[in-house]
Amino acid sequence: GSPLVRALAANPYRSRRRLSRLAGSPLVRGDAMATKRPAEGEATEGGPAKVTKTSKEGFIAVFQKLRAFLVEREVTDGHPKHATEYLDKMLEYNVPKGKLNRGLTVVDGLKAIKGELSDDETFKAATLGWCIEFLQAFFLVADDIMDNSVTRRGQPCWYKVPEVGLRACNDAIILENDIYILLKEYFGTKPYYTQLLELFLQVTNKTAMGQMLDLLTESRDNMTTKYTEEAYFRIVRYKTAFYSFYLPVACAMILGGYTDPKLFSLAESVCCKMGEYFQVQDDYLDCYGSPEVIGKIGTDIQDSKCSWLCVQALQKCNESQRATLLECYGLPEEENVQRVKELYKELELEALYRAYEEESYKKLDAEIQGITELPKALFTGLLAKIYKRSK
Repeated sequence: GSPLVRALAANPYRSRRRLSRLAGSPLVRGDAMATKRPAEGEATEGGPAKVTKTSKEGFIAVFQKLRAFLVEREVTDGHPKHATEYLDKMLEYNVPKGKLNRGLTVVDGLKAIKGELSDDETFKAATLGWCIEFLQAFFLVADDIMDNSVTRRGQPCWYKVPEVGLRACNDAIILENDIYILLKEYFGTKPYYTQLLELFLQVTNKTAMGQMLDLLTESRDNMTTKYTEEAYFRIVRYKTAFYSFYLPVACAMILGGYTDPKLFSLAESVCCKMGEYFQVQDDYLDCYGSPEVIGKIGTDIQDSKCSWLCVQALQKCNESQRATLLECYGLPEEENVQRVKELYKELELEALYRAYEEESYKKLDAEIQGITELPKALFTGLLAKIYKRSK
């Protein structure tokens, strides 16, 4: 790769003198003397032709390249060392630590469409996948602040890191902005660039509206009228399904050359149903999953979330049980949390969840098998990743 990329990858905290000297190279300056952009399919300096792995390890290697590029931009812009070091740490802490299913789905999806991929196609798909992981990181950093969460992905939430605090609000903005820097850098000359921009903007808007619905609903007031299945699945569709399922598939379709709006609508329909299934799993794991396995401490009960478990409890409980739920749900004390969990046990919600999981999987699988306009593998691999998941 370029000298600066190698330097940052090996040791992102080189001296400013070393970084400044490297930043003077034409590839970094981006001025009239800079090397021209490579032709389609041609290897860039340390770029796509060298990214041949599609495993998680290879996918993370692409992140390190993108991370170095983003830090490099700010070094070149003259920002002080402590700021670029903080940026580097923030990216490493928040972006690559999850399961990476969303990002890897873009690579898998493009393979489902085109078969064997060239190195350039693999790199582009991985880069778009990382744009989705940056979006996920942006949402999670902000969401953890709003929910007063404690841990995320097996480590303290970013805002809980002592030297970070509410700086995390600005860090979330930077994470979102980085998406569009990467899209411009790696896809700016492509005929589908505008299509990608519109897709990311549209999905971000829908997700933000879902978060707003979630925040407006989480209240101990009028739970019996607000916590309905209709309200729940609207929140889920907007807050989770669009960005977690439709966005990766749509990115693969765009890279695969699809332009027919009807096919994107078909993909959206299937993906949103998958997203609903996924979020019900998430709600179950928030209550019953082991923090060591799921990587976070569940807080849906304390936060008075309109969760699938609470919605089901309100539908099944008798008057005495309803009174207990309304009294304890949404309160932070551990004894109240345990009383709610005991009520869930009385109502046999674990068994209800198992039945829901099986029924939903069968319906989704049948719908996917009936698709003829798009490769079934676009969806079957994604469904297999989440079926009976434990984290």
